[in-house]
Amino acid sequence: MNDYVLIIMKTVSLYFILLVVFRLMGKREIGELSIVDLAIFVLIAEVAALALADIHNPFLKDILPVGILFVIQYVNSLLLLKNKRLRDFIEGDPSMIIRDGWIIEIEMKKQRYNLDDLLQQLREQGVGSVQDVAYAFLEQSGKLSIYKKDEPPLIMPLVLDGYIDKRHLRLINKDEEWLVHELMVLGYTNMKDIFYCSYENEKLFVQLRSRKN
Repeated sequence: MNDYVLIIMKTVSLYFILLVVFRLMGKREIGELSIVDLAIFVLIAEVAALALADIHNPFLKDILPVGILFVIQYVNSLLLLKNKRLRDFIEGDPSMIIRDGWIIEIEMKKQRYNLDDLLQQLREQGVGSVQDVAYAFLEQSGKLSIYKKDEPPLIMPLVLDGYIDKRHLRLINKDEEWLVHELMVLGYTNMKDIFYCSYENEKLFVQLRSRKN
């Protein structure tokens, strides 16, 4: 009977501990988990399973790996929040799969993304023809984001966290020199001060970084 009581106590305790840990890790949908998030969650689930498998193991030893994994994830999330280059290196960038109704075969091969997957995700979002798509991006989570030709033009960020997105500049037929000049005309001389910048209706929209950061 004591073993059954111990199993119940450890299960309930682990449930609430994992609930708190996942809550502290932040709010992200399952489909939006990055590779790092997924690896941490799988490891935590495995640790919890091992803890329940050996009910006589000291409880502190059971929850210690969970605490270590939480610290790793928390520190990692802070680093990714502050450093876009590190975020791009670890989580990757969205990949453009379709542009102006044409499938970018090279990018699909690079991402090991086949036509069956592409057509399935197009159907799931109610898109009948590739030629109806203005842009389609394969997100880091594996989800396909689609922008149709009959929809308002896609607004692409040109500066994120103080870093210029050269790829987006090329998509709007602009270059870095043009962007720097236009920002200087508006009075923005330090790129690191810019939290977000986009080109909308032939004008730059700029949001500065909070001074608290």
